[in-house]
Amino acid sequence: MFLETGFLSLKAKTPAEERIEGIIAPLVESLGYEIVRIRVIGSGTPTLQIMAEKADGTMPIEGCEEVSRAVSAALDVDDPISGKYTLEVSSAGIDRPLTREKDFETWAGHLAKVELQVPIDGRKRFRGLLDGFATDENEIRIAVEIEGFSEPQVVGLPFGDVHDAKLVLTDALIKQSQKSGGASPKPSAPTELETLEEDITE
Repeated sequence: MFLETGFLSLKAKTPAEERIEGIIAPLVESLGYEIVRIRVIGSGTPTLQIMAEKADGTMPIEGCEEVSRAVSAALDVDDPISGKYTLEVSSAGIDRPLTREKDFETWAGHLAKVELQVPIDGRKRFRGLLDGFATDENEIRIAVEIEGFSEPQVVGLPFGDVHDAKLVLTDALIKQSQKSGGASPKPSAPTELETLEEDITE
């Protein structure tokens, strides 16, 4: 896991989310899925959002149901969220969050937005075509517009300083997703049937 400035990782940003990831990740992986992102949103009756997918980037409704059942049972035992909450399991979608090193390699050539916690030359937000991930430097590579250059320049953004990163929805991405049938590197967007919600009462 890469440690982030101000939060723990792009998959789980808070201690509570990291604890949940630690509980459910081995279980989800044993079912043949990978966790893309975990978020606990709201107060009172919070929503636990879990994005997951198969290795090929797909996540059918049956997968959401399978993961939801397993996660619900595991969290009932460990009880990381006190009181009632809503569990939401979904696919990552077309304009998906990019949370893992491999995501930036898989989606190289696609348009993305990256926001940093620590500015580089006074700039926190970057938008451009992904150019992979530099493992040795632990940097995201992205081609962006820079003043003084006529063509986009590839720059390295420290992964440890990333606050948020996601793909940008484009016509080309949609068309390629339709051609690929939802398989990585062009997964299908989550539809109503690919998002499963369940109210949990502790």
